[in-house]
Amino acid sequence: MPLETQPHRVSRRTVRVEWGDCDAAGIVYFPRYFAWFDASTSAAFVSVGFSKHELIERYGIVGMPVRDVRANFSIPSTFEDELVIETRISEWGRTSFTVQHRLFRQADLTAVAVEGREVRVWVVRDPADARRLRGAPIPLEVRERFL
Repeated sequence: MPLETQPHRVSRRTVRVEWGDCDAAGIVYFPRYFAWFDASTSAAFVSVGFSKHELIERYGIVGMPVRDVRANFSIPSTFEDELVIETRISEWGRTSFTVQHRLFRQADLTAVAVEGREVRVWVVRDPADARRLRGAPIPLEVRERFL
């Protein structure tokens, strides 16, 4: 059950499609979008003052692995396109959060090319067995930075 589902701050980053991002048909190979979404999630945390290194040091997390990821592809992107990725955390749970990504192929932000969604878990080492990982409560301070 989500703790919070109100709109949250949006972070944006621009990606330029490189030759190596494309498949033989000349369009972006679909796994590249997931890599860009992952980097956009990290950038969203940086935009509110939390680098991954700081989150690990300050809160003792191992990371924020993806539990579920999906995407809807509407408009193909090609070599040398400038893409704008909007990222926001749309839902906070106790130990997980949902990230929404919208990727635009045009700078005017009118045509959504790809929509993505990630569910990530705030993960720490299990104190009873350091080889195991478990979800941990997300600190209120972290959630509040995104409001």
